[in-house]
Amino acid sequence: MIPSVSILQQVMLAVLLAATVAWALALVRLVRRARQLASAGRGRRRLLGSVPRQTGPGGPPSECVELSAAEREAFAGLVRQLTGRG
Repeated sequence: MIPSVSILQQVMLAVLLAATVAWALALVRLVRRARQLASAGRGRRRLLGSVPRQTGPGGPPSECVELSAAEREAFAGLVRQLTGRG
């Protein structure tokens, strides 16, 4: 025993060390279980095919803005520039 440390501090250090070891063992078990589930294919989630709609009864209303002919042409030119078709 360390002479400069009180018995209460030594007991608390032992409790903290035991809790740390228990936490580390639980974490290792959890990681192993997750890895086992992933290798078995049971842990897979279905991915979204697209972003779900944001409008509806609980969401904001849809917005629609009419573009002028010049704005439509500018947008079409931007799309052509970004896709490399122009």
